[in-house]
Amino acid sequence: MTAVTMTAPAGTGRRTGTGTGQLAGTWALLRLALRRDRVIMPLWVIVLGGSFSSVGKSISSLYATEAQRAELAASMNGNSSLRAMYGPVFSDSVGGLVSWRMIAFGAALAAVMSLVVVVRHTREEEETGRQEMLSSAVVGRRAPLTAALLAAVVANAALALVIMAGMAGSGAGGAGAVAIASAVAGVGVLFACTAAIAAQFTESARLAKGLTAAVIGAAFVLKAAGDSATDDGSSVFTWLSPIGWAENARPYADERWWVLLVIAGAVAVQCAAAYALAGRRDVGMSFLATRPGPARGRISTAFGLAVRLQRGALLGWTVSFAAVGAVFGGLTGGAADLVGDNEKTREIFERMGGQAGLTDAFLASMVSVLGTVAALYIVSSVLRPHSEETAGRAEPVLAGGVGRIGWAVGHLLIAFGGAGLIMVAGGLGLAAGYGHELPALLGAALIQLPAVWLLGGVTALLYGTLPKAAPAAWGLVGICLALGWIGPALDLPQPVMDLSPFTHLPKLPGAELVWGPAALLTVLAAALTAGGLAALRRRDMLS
Repeated sequence: MTAVTMTAPAGTGRRTGTGTGQLAGTWALLRLALRRDRVIMPLWVIVLGGSFSSVGKSISSLYATEAQRAELAASMNGNSSLRAMYGPVFSDSVGGLVSWRMIAFGAALAAVMSLVVVVRHTREEEETGRQEMLSSAVVGRRAPLTAALLAAVVANAALALVIMAGMAGSGAGGAGAVAIASAVAGVGVLFACTAAIAAQFTESARLAKGLTAAVIGAAFVLKAAGDSATDDGSSVFTWLSPIGWAENARPYADERWWVLLVIAGAVAVQCAAAYALAGRRDVGMSFLATRPGPARGRISTAFGLAVRLQRGALLGWTVSFAAVGAVFGGLTGGAADLVGDNEKTREIFERMGGQAGLTDAFLASMVSVLGTVAALYIVSSVLRPHSEETAGRAEPVLAGGVGRIGWAVGHLLIAFGGAGLIMVAGGLGLAAGYGHELPALLGAALIQLPAVWLLGGVTALLYGTLPKAAPAAWGLVGICLALGWIGPALDLPQPVMDLSPFTHLPKLPGAELVWGPAALLTVLAAALTAGGLAALRRRDMLS
């Protein structure tokens, strides 16, 4: 497309040159963004920030002596599979072990939080038409982008404060706490700028999120590749990844403060690029324009349209699950060496994966991770009709001979069927990486589907009954992710773990296959979905 310079509407009195006129209205937009995120942002900050403190207390309990911690650090650094997942251990202190266990995942999750915040208040606002309405007032061209980035900075600053307070509370304060908090928050702000750039190139908020998420995934893969090759974080691949930069800040191990300057420099470069791009396009436009065309062939039906709209995302998820499954399968061979004779670490894996042999428990825990991540796909896919409706694209479709139920069912079939497809890909990837047990691992992957479908059913019900509250389904998935990934390490009470539907499924492979819980979750998912469709048929459409 051709970039066009945007001029101020007549009568607004807005200056379009350089200076404060470009940023007019920033503080009002920032207050609006913080008000809109007043629930989800504190939830992200508290859960993610609090997990650092929880892991610190857990490590202090599991490895109470210096000798135990030194043995753990030596065994972790000696296992390339575990280094690929968590990174090398630079210090055997409690703080150093928390950094080893949490800094990579914490930085990645802070990046996800930032991309959600930035895309929500930039491209999503333009996609729904709200930004055009706001721009008719005294709002500078770069004010929306500035407000979104400031909102991300506020979220990451709050996260850093919670991490520092939590580390101090667990007895691991000092300079190390400042370093780990700054590194995690810095990576979060860096990917906020990445999301801001992606928002300039796409006309869809979903695509902007997908592109940024792909960059985050690539950064984690680069870090994993580098860490599996070396035990000191010196690999070129590690240094090509911002997540690798965070771990190379080395909290609690003679901190490298200059690494934080590298992160700050990358933030400055990406921020400048985002501002330059924002100044060269109109509101609602993008540098990668969509291709309009007639509805012929397979997209002449509601289901065909749903396939056309969601096929790219489904293909990306499928390929990613196959690749991640292969990586997890490759790690399985070192599971016994990974744990060694440490009974407490063995108990953590067994709580994640059941009470069978260690290898089966490890495989079951990896399958559980794939299942909880698949919940992200189904929620995103079920919410696609919501974005079509709020953007005004659903009304022209429904104005023809397409009914609401047929239109929505087309998207739901892609969501629920696609969840099955990506789990099959994950199971096949696990079997390929492990080299054994194809039927068992494929069955283990598929048994996760009832829990995934239940979360999809809850999302469908929210969309049908309370469409404005439908995005709250992301919070439910976040709770399931936290319980599945952190709960076993913290040995949370069983009633708390039971809040996740994944807890009720048999831990395959290795455990006994019990059909009752899976059947019940499937029936509940179907009932919730049917309730959502019935409510959609009766309510008014959003405009």
